Amino acid sequence: MKIIGIAASLHAGSFITRLLDAAGGELPRGVGFEVWRGLGEIPPYRTGPVPAPARELLTLVAGGDAVLLTAPEHSLLPLELTYTLDWMSAREGLSGKHVAVMSASARACGAMWAQAELYKQLLGAGAVVMGAELVISPACPHFAEDGHLAAPDLREQVRSVIRQLCPAEVMEPVLSL
Repeated sequence: MKIIGIAASLHAGSFITRLLDAAGGELPRGVGFEVWRGLGEIPPYRTGPVPAPARELLTLVAGGDAVLLTAPEHSLLPLELTYTLDWMSAREGLSGKHVAVMSASARACGAMWAQAELYKQLLGAGAVVMGAELVISPACPHFAEDGHLAAPDLREQVRSVIRQLCPAEVMEPVLSL
């Protein structure tokens, strides 16, 4: 199984980018994880030939089994994320694809509004939006020096979101006799 990660931020060191990277360390054994970092290069959707950044995104998502998306720290979605979703919607890149969303906001309502808008766009693109969500404040220190999640309860919350994407046989431990 392979999960594609998308951080809805143009800033490499943003909280949600760090959260997405840390989530990659919480995956079950045998689950691959690749983060798409081309958000800043994605052009607005238009008919005709697919530009290279959009083609790269569509190819990556088509090769994955699920998408893990971290939503912005504020209540408005970045325009580049809208472009990204437009390309995937127009080319049916999310049709039937399982998607889970995590978000971070200093105010819970900011994350809720961003998730509500994001859910509308994802569902409109044909994605199967998973029921688990994670809303945490970026104000608290959540990361260890190595970039992994520090708090055990936060690690469990992230794992709960990931479990929504992974089939049961991936999550079950292998029994040895």
